[in-house]
Amino acid sequence: MKDEKKRAHPYIPNSEPEVKQKMLEAIGAKDIEELYQDIPERLRYRGRLNLPEPLTAEMDLKRHVEELLSRNRSCDELVSFLGAGCYNHYVPAICDEINHRSEFLTAYAGEPYEDQGRFQALFEYESLMAELLDMDVVNVPTYDWFQAAGTSLRMAGRITRRKRVLVAAGSSPERMMAVRNYCRPVLEVETVAADVETGLLDLEDLKSKLGDEVAAVYFENPGFLGVIETEGRAIADLVHANSSLLVVGVDPISLGILAPPSHYGADIICGDIQTLGNHMNFGGGMGGFISTRDEERFVMEYPSRLFGVARTAVPGEYGFGDVAYDRTSFGVREKGKEFVGTAAALHGITAAVYLALLGPVGMKELGQHLLQKSQYAIKKLSAVEGLRVPRLAAHHFREFVVDFNATARTVAEINRYLLTQNILGGWDLSSAFPRYGQSALFCVTELTSRSEIDRLAQILDTYLNQGGQ
Repeated sequence: MKDEKKRAHPYIPNSEPEVKQKMLEAIGAKDIEELYQDIPERLRYRGRLNLPEPLTAEMDLKRHVEELLSRNRSCDELVSFLGAGCYNHYVPAICDEINHRSEFLTAYAGEPYEDQGRFQALFEYESLMAELLDMDVVNVPTYDWFQAAGTSLRMAGRITRRKRVLVAAGSSPERMMAVRNYCRPVLEVETVAADVETGLLDLEDLKSKLGDEVAAVYFENPGFLGVIETEGRAIADLVHANSSLLVVGVDPISLGILAPPSHYGADIICGDIQTLGNHMNFGGGMGGFISTRDEERFVMEYPSRLFGVARTAVPGEYGFGDVAYDRTSFGVREKGKEFVGTAAALHGITAAVYLALLGPVGMKELGQHLLQKSQYAIKKLSAVEGLRVPRLAAHHFREFVVDFNATARTVAEINRYLLTQNILGGWDLSSAFPRYGQSALFCVTELTSRSEIDRLAQILDTYLNQGGQ
């Protein structure tokens, strides 16, 4: 080949040299360098990137990707006791059947005149979630719980015109890192202590930190450490007496058995729908939701899309479409309260299928099953010499802390050994929660069998107390 660098790449649109030249001519540019002239030379890299040679043949590319994928080990091969924000719940076949349909899977944005089916599907999702949360308004899913929590707090700041928010120390540490970053331009984030022995919010510390500048208080229920917060109403009373808003993060899969936050005073509820029929997808199956009462002061502060139903020009006919579209960055970008992208609408449609399939009775049965299974796991592991289970003296839903401090082993060592037995151990808490030392957050779901829990207890007992290697 005389000039290899000028060849078109089969996977890059408009990479044909003649096409690129025509595009440059159309915008009046002599060459590509004119488009980069505002970038100082010192910031430009003129060398050759250390990248492998391109795979231009489709069969070579397919072979290469399959080889990479073969290195993965999924939860179909491993027994997983790992949760901490992404959960191995069962995904009914109908969820995949619906979300793989081309009219949903390939839809990008769309407008009312061309996308009534998708708009109706998302309206049904919002309605089902609103019933589960016992709230009036639910948004089209945003990226994940991280963004939903950050957006909820920023909404609270705009509603109250205050500049400080309080978050519970028992919240997800990774989520709170993202929340702090997301809120940094407009809100100060301060932590409220949790009781070391129970994991519940310290009400005295909360009282001491409330003030005229506090826009909202945020806690998660169940909390990151698996603890069910039993003082929700007391927290809400303190928050509302301070003219602040209460924001509660919740995993909706728990609401078949636990009271929704709206029942103990939450003004804004947020969380993630990954557990509602969405695969883990290596952490990519997330979808954040936000829910409020149907009050103008809340609705007009949503930055994300809301779908409603309204009469059309045809008598007796109804259609589905955006509510107050101009408040979003889609409608008037330069006036948008926050930027919102296409996000996770497909996951919302999937969650709607899941909720419709299980119904109220199915959600209740699933919640009872998870609660009972976690208690069985706690009972079996607490019988292993050297383990303190649960570490926190509180009620647990699906996750609980296992304390390994008396074993003279680190969580990292234990997890490495468990992996040799095809078991994913608990989430290591030693860095994010150093007060608990060598402890780990373990999780059970409906996919965790009784025999697998028994095997975990036996393997830990052998490894920690009987000289197992």
